[in-house]
Amino acid sequence: MIETIFDKGKAGRNATSFPSDAATSGTGLGIPAELLRGDQDGLDIPDVPEVEIVRHYVELSRKNYGIDNGIYPLGSCTMKYNPKVHESIASMPGFCQVHPLQALQSAASSQGILRVLHEMASILASLTGMSAFTLQPAAGAHGEFTGLLAVKRAMMQKGLEKEKNKIIVPDTSHGTNPASAAACNFEVIEIESDEYGLVDVEALKKALAPGDVAGIMLTNPNTLGLFEERILEITGLVHEAGGLCYYDGANLNGLCGLCRPGDMGFDVVHVNLHKTFATPHGGGGPGAGPVGAKEGLEEFLPGPRISMEHGEYGIAMPEGDWPGSIKAFHGNIGVILRAYCYVKALGVEGLRKSTRCAVLNANYLKAQLKGTMRVPYEKRCYHEFVGSDEGFPNGVTTDDIAKRMLDLGVHSPTIYFPLVVHGALMIEPTETESRSRLDGLLSVMKRIRAEAENDPATVKKAPVTTPVKRLDQVRAARSPVLTVSALRDMDEKRG
Repeated sequence: MIETIFDKGKAGRNATSFPSDAATSGTGLGIPAELLRGDQDGLDIPDVPEVEIVRHYVELSRKNYGIDNGIYPLGSCTMKYNPKVHESIASMPGFCQVHPLQALQSAASSQGILRVLHEMASILASLTGMSAFTLQPAAGAHGEFTGLLAVKRAMMQKGLEKEKNKIIVPDTSHGTNPASAAACNFEVIEIESDEYGLVDVEALKKALAPGDVAGIMLTNPNTLGLFEERILEITGLVHEAGGLCYYDGANLNGLCGLCRPGDMGFDVVHVNLHKTFATPHGGGGPGAGPVGAKEGLEEFLPGPRISMEHGEYGIAMPEGDWPGSIKAFHGNIGVILRAYCYVKALGVEGLRKSTRCAVLNANYLKAQLKGTMRVPYEKRCYHEFVGSDEGFPNGVTTDDIAKRMLDLGVHSPTIYFPLVVHGALMIEPTETESRSRLDGLLSVMKRIRAEAENDPATVKKAPVTTPVKRLDQVRAARSPVLTVSALRDMDEKRG
């Protein structure tokens, strides 16, 4: 069990002390008596000196694994290195200390940050082939919800909201796609992939035939890392059936600067700034999922949005009562600002080179892992690819492989997703990893394969070097222990 700060506390070791006359003025702190707690001994605060407090939290930080520790090949999440200069810029007082109400009440005194927001929206429109962007959504799934509301409103404007009440998603889609569609009161139609891991166009035609489809949600490259080669045919079929095409931008790192969703026929797009444009994320945040739309759909994007007239930036809300705002104020400004710095630092050519390096790294790993694990789709991948535990000897599973990787100092890839691949390991090295880092990951994977063949017990009991060993995952999911006191009670019962 990991020691908590409470375990390290001991009476008399407290790091602070207050004079006994704290409630009086003069030499005391001058705290009014009515503001003092009646029972000072009732506070459950550990007595720990400052040096031990610092050591405790530094020790905990060292137990965490992040992109600053090493390679983080988390498929579909694009966990790449974040330049520290962007952190410095985002923490400048002129940016981080501007209250959002200041821009709303006095645009003239907030021209700097408003310019950043206006330019970022224009940059995203240019990179994706959209006409306009809202920066409000706080995450990818939030962007999906926002974009699908725009699709719904477009159907409502035509008086078709009852007839067009279905959204198509492929079986390789991110799990948030059907969830977002359901949250917008759409019925979800799932279509299976073909033998090549791509959208089955014949199945798509059948789904479109009844005429009740409002749109399709796709990411391209898909979650198998494969480019939808018939994408123009797919979007054309949806448009012919009176539907709209939504682009999930989670995999934009695989084509940014090379081609644009708008040119593929997509009408609405969300972009994960915290993935494609190198902003720290994970653990529930931070994030940003701006949404763009083509001409004719811009009016359905939420506000406030940044305008520029006569050389001055201002704030404008969409006309009418739809859609209003999807989040307080202007979005996650810190995330947007870091992404703006990233784009400005690289430029279009730099983004294009970054994408090519991401594709190169993924294909290098994929080629080198043949013989170590099964790779079910042989075609060239883009920024990521999916392997499988099929053929691993002695009953070693994807779960075992992932946990053994932790023992060997590497974060595991995404596992058991997408569901179309048995025992999936979705690997995305990103462009920020050198060949030596990729070779290090390959050596880990090959070692685990050798252990599975010759010493499977070592793999099956992993991890053994991490603070928390292998858990009963079913019990952890159904009966989670969420407090220190509950954990202590559990330990006492075990004896």
